[in-house]
Amino acid sequence: QVQLVESGGGLVQTGGSLRLSCAASGRTFSSSAMAWFRQAPGKEREFVGSIIWSSGNTYYTDSVKGRFTVSKGNAKNTVSLQMNSLKPEDTAVYYCAARTDELGYAYWGQGTQVTVSS
Repeated sequence: QVQLVESGGGLVQTGGSLRLSCAASGRTFSSSAMAWFRQAPGKEREFVGSIIWSSGNTYYTDSVKGRFTVSKGNAKNTVSLQMNSLKPEDTAVYYCAARTDELGYAYWGQGTQVTVSS
């Protein structure tokens, strides 16, 4: 069993910063990428950003480019999301996910709440 656990969510004012972390535990597995998604109330889950392990390349949805940074953690299968210049529209539950070549984004965390007050 693979488990992903997010941490670092909370309440912040507009313009503030938060750093989310995600670590995998349990059965050993090799991921090809890890990503962050988010889901706001009444909306579908959306892609936020990802990092590809082999190249180190990162990808972001347009609305967070220049404000959010996905980076590799110190341990294998760990990832962080640095969020700067936060806006009320960034309020959502943030999920990390791990991708394998065989299964795609098959492993998901339980999510951590990020609330940005105006």
